[in-house]
Amino acid sequence: MATRIDRALVARTALDLLNEVGLEGLTLRRIAKELNVQAPALYWHFKNKQELLDEVATEMFRRMAEPLAAAEGDTWQQRMSAAIREMRRFLLAYRDGAKVFSGTRLTDISYATPLEHLLRDCLDAGFTPRAAARAWFTVITYTVGYVIEEQSVHPTPTTGERDPAYDLEARARRLEGYPLADEAGREFFGDLESGYEDGLRAIIAGIEATLLPSGLAAP
Repeated sequence: MATRIDRALVARTALDLLNEVGLEGLTLRRIAKELNVQAPALYWHFKNKQELLDEVATEMFRRMAEPLAAAEGDTWQQRMSAAIREMRRFLLAYRDGAKVFSGTRLTDISYATPLEHLLRDCLDAGFTPRAAARAWFTVITYTVGYVIEEQSVHPTPTTGERDPAYDLEARARRLEGYPLADEAGREFFGDLESGYEDGLRAIIAGIEATLLPSGLAAP
């Protein structure tokens, strides 16, 4: 019996293909080939690639939702940091994962349960609903943007190899006479893990300083 083609199956197949073909190669025609059907069969479900990416991003969030909501820590800062690290880890596991996720619109409300949990944790720590939403939007956009840059440096997660365009010594030779620009590039594109953690600490501290009601000792 032929497999029934639906939006969920197409999205799962697309996500499974991502490491092989990347965002550029993730076409409805390529997915149809993987499913052993004709490409027009998929146009019943998706009018264009953007609709496909919206569904793929939704599937991505479904897969990362549980570890995000299960993140642990003694303080809200630790729990927020642990949860957003899970998102980064997940996006890094897929070639162009952050580009796929960025700018898409989730197609159902499966995100609502984990989001409610994350926001409630902030409210319990003393944030207002508006401030909790702003805090989470800030750490999410920081992480997605940072991973886009990371995945430019290391395009293929399965190998971890550095793109030659980001060779630090070659860049230094081009920037001879510009020591500050050279050093900035080493900071931007060198130890990406440490760079992410430095930025995350700054953002969490900024959230505490600007979004948490003044004088409130958050647990």
